[in-house]
Amino acid sequence: MSSKRIKNGWAFYDWANSVYSLVISTAIFPIYFNSVSPEKLALFGINYESAALYSYSLSAAFIVVAILSPILSGIADYSGNKKLFMQIFAYIGSASCLSLYFFDETNIYFGLTMSALASIGFWGSLVFYNAFLPEIAKPEEQDALSAKGFSLGYIGSSLLLIFNLLMITFPESFGLTDAGQATKISFLMVGFWWAGFAQVTFRRLPDNINNRKPKESGYLWRGFRELKKVALHVNSDSNLRKYLYAFFFFSTGVQTIILLASLFGDNELGMESGKLIATILIIQFVGIGGAHLFSFLSKKFGNLQSLKISISIWAVICVLAYLLDKADPLVEYKFYGVGALVGLVMGGIQAIGRSTYSKLLPETDSHASFFSFYDVTEKIAIIFGTITYGYLIQITGDMKASALSLSAFFILAFVQILRIKKTKNVY
Repeated sequence: MSSKRIKNGWAFYDWANSVYSLVISTAIFPIYFNSVSPEKLALFGINYESAALYSYSLSAAFIVVAILSPILSGIADYSGNKKLFMQIFAYIGSASCLSLYFFDETNIYFGLTMSALASIGFWGSLVFYNAFLPEIAKPEEQDALSAKGFSLGYIGSSLLLIFNLLMITFPESFGLTDAGQATKISFLMVGFWWAGFAQVTFRRLPDNINNRKPKESGYLWRGFRELKKVALHVNSDSNLRKYLYAFFFFSTGVQTIILLASLFGDNELGMESGKLIATILIIQFVGIGGAHLFSFLSKKFGNLQSLKISISIWAVICVLAYLLDKADPLVEYKFYGVGALVGLVMGGIQAIGRSTYSKLLPETDSHASFFSFYDVTEKIAIIFGTITYGYLIQITGDMKASALSLSAFFILAFVQILRIKKTKNVY
């Protein structure tokens, strides 16, 4: 297996790209979008709630990734060019973040488009990033390495968010005119951070770890053949298939909550942007410990047991979110408490979810194709979750009912985990 330098370089990509996930996807951009957008937006002659249209734009981005990643991963496995595809998507994402500097109330659809492109870059790069995990680490090392990556991501993104928050709160101290300009500078910083720190990973990861020597032509066709071979294995491996079902259900809940939590706090509870970002920071810092806690639980009790614990807590979170009441004088502190609980299990379910799938894979050098199924499952889950959430908001106007409905997905995930047979590495 690979050297410590390569493993640390791999984990460091979480430090680089997680600033998108926190600053753009979770914290600052949704609040900024909400502040510059009208309550209703028209698209193709139909009026939408702005929050619903934002949710749909993310769904569109995930559809693009779900279509592209299996095709490109097959080509990457055949050619041995995983790192190249990872770089392409990373640069698309970082460039899109930079372009958000030009987004304001005069070009709402430009902002939605760049946000969607940034999402495509982020999630597209993760397909190839995740595929390196089983190639550079032994099964017994993968839980800890996966947790290390997420922890670095939480730390790095939190540091940048704190700096951005200081800029937005005290713009004059940084030579800026107002909070709006500070927010736009934050988008620039995310783009430069992502592209800049990713260079550490790109320098350390090997170019062609399996020494593939492809023929000069027929990449697309041979990529499809590679993908078909993997698809047949996934279909015939009942454990892998059951895990992907479970992963679909809990990802539907987890990713929808992560993507839309700040909009929930803003629209449903009337919380100020500073308090929302404080909640997100609580989630991030608790998530650092959560990732390592569930890595420990996985080592002690097994991956499946730690996933059951995490999924159960997620279901409780959905119920607690529904019970939050804007009229409650303590709602702010209760929201912080729910946020801390989210942080505890967010890091755990993401880190252990990735390493559990990696441990279930057969001996193969087609890891990008296998992880494309993992990625497509997650994207379909997010598409399903965000569309369901947006649709419920559209017809009921109640985000709390939408949040409660997500608990059903965690219950279904728990049932699927129970159906997975224990193996030497996964129990």
